[in-house]
Amino acid sequence: MITVVCVGKLRERYFRDAQAEYLKRLSGLMPCEVVEVRDEPEPKQLSDAAIDQTLRTEAGRLLEKIPDTAYTVALFVDAKQPASEELAGKLNRLFLDGKSDIVFVIGGSLGLHKSVLDRAQQRLSMSRMTFPHQLARIILLEQLYRAAKINAGQRYHK
Repeated sequence: MITVVCVGKLRERYFRDAQAEYLKRLSGLMPCEVVEVRDEPEPKQLSDAAIDQTLRTEAGRLLEKIPDTAYTVALFVDAKQPASEELAGKLNRLFLDGKSDIVFVIGGSLGLHKSVLDRAQQRLSMSRMTFPHQLARIILLEQLYRAAKINAGQRYHK
């Protein structure tokens, strides 16, 4: 089971529709679900202490949704950027190694707290560019779908 645990709700209908479409497509290839946790309001003053407190609060919510036995991948801008085929291969190896719970974690607008990054066995970046976290979720779901198609030996658009 792949679980995408993320901060915040998808407010725009087009993001919700895209998420529903990719979850539907994935349902025939590998089980996948999205779990949302409530986001904290961005602090009025972006001091280091206020940002840390916001991230710490969101981290508590994220970490309670991650099973102890799950292989966890944190989306993090300064991490390795795998090609689609590399992501597919990594997922395939994890499944073959008996990892039945794989969790991808997406932070909110301020990112992820160190405690979440420390919990993750892997960090992954989708791009050096910055995306809103709602769009990052859709891009991740699309890449998971692409990886599932690759691993199933099915044709996919290059």
